[in-house]
Amino acid sequence: MLHLLILRYLGSEADVEPHIPGHVEYLERHHAAGTFIASGQTVPASEGGAILARGVDRAAALAITTEDPFVRAGVAEYSVTTIDVGRAHPALAGLVSAA
Repeated sequence: MLHLLILRYLGSEADVEPHIPGHVEYLERHHAAGTFIASGQTVPASEGGAILARGVDRAAALAITTEDPFVRAGVAEYSVTTIDVGRAHPALAGLVSAA
């Protein structure tokens, strides 16, 4: 399973700014653990960001989103879309097959 975590800011970028260092640490921790395989800002950046997660079930993915300092501060929220991958490019097969 893959999970697409869509982060949406609830206010302005100025509201989010004080929490960026904590959010970066959160991203780095989950990337290092192998749970996050891609992350980045949306275009335009003022809307929020997106993360591609793997290796956890949906309940765990939802729990991970509550750890984000943006969420804890009330300046952003996540929506989670779980994907049961049926096809993947061969270059991605090893990444998307982990449950």
